[in-house]
Amino acid sequence: MDTMAVILEEPERLAIRRLSLSPPGEADVVVEVAWSGISTGTERLLWSGRMPPFPGLGYPLVPGYESVGQVAAAGPEAGLRPGETVFIPGARCFGEVRGLFGGAASRLVVPGARAIRIEAGLGERGVLLALAATAWHALAAPQARAPDLVVGHGVLGRLLARLAPLASAPPPVVWERDPSRAAGAEGYAVLHPEADARRDYRAIYDASGDPAVLDTAIARLAPGGEVVLAGFYAEPLRFAFPPAFLREARIRVAAEWKPDDLHAVARLVAEGRLSLDGLITHRRAASEAEAAYRTAFGDPACLKMVLDWRGSA
Repeated sequence: MDTMAVILEEPERLAIRRLSLSPPGEADVVVEVAWSGISTGTERLLWSGRMPPFPGLGYPLVPGYESVGQVAAAGPEAGLRPGETVFIPGARCFGEVRGLFGGAASRLVVPGARAIRIEAGLGERGVLLALAATAWHALAAPQARAPDLVVGHGVLGRLLARLAPLASAPPPVVWERDPSRAAGAEGYAVLHPEADARRDYRAIYDASGDPAVLDTAIARLAPGGEVVLAGFYAEPLRFAFPPAFLREARIRVAAEWKPDDLHAVARLVAEGRLSLDGLITHRRAASEAEAAYRTAFGDPACLKMVLDWRGSA
């Protein structure tokens, strides 16, 4: 059994190639992928060669951890049935080619326990569950304060703003410098930082991935406030100590989402409490993956790029 897959052969060199797949076991499912998302965080770093040392990193590799498709075959211990629609947060089924994170392919073999059953009607929007889980993980940490300011109005920032009221918090303010990204707010205000005079924010969540964010954020904190780093940062983060000292500022890192976070946001979506509408702005056939990756990383108007794998097997 084989698959067509995106392969990053080296930084900024991408190909679509056919790869052999690991044979499925009794607890595995074979998934025919319909859509996969392109991450403008970790995948951008893999594409550019700026990814910090990371377990499993090396080229060539199959990127992607945001795939949606249908179960084509299921082992007796997989816990799923053929025909069910599932979200797959990546796979490691490509033999000698690394799967980091291994979701950008037309067919995947994964443990059934790793596949998340979703409603078929969710369609391509299902690729957004990983980002929603990332946002939820930051919000749901023990003793976490919900954000009253979110930095960055990309997909992660929008999901943080949509999820905050579900944590019984008021809608946050969102900062965005790029006018092309300021639109699309649902029940919250989007401001340019220079248009915001507040300096009493209790919890500022950074969803921009900007390594220079700390000084700006700390200057806007209330005493005892917290900056939550929800992005992924390729460069060292630094900050001036005196402003942080005067505010007794706290800095928290929100790590990678866990399976419980993924299940939690899947329930919120299924219950109609969390909308994933309006976040996918660009789509390309998987055969046009090279152009799709360049658009995803180079066009500020591209919030989320989805590859369409239907018919690519």
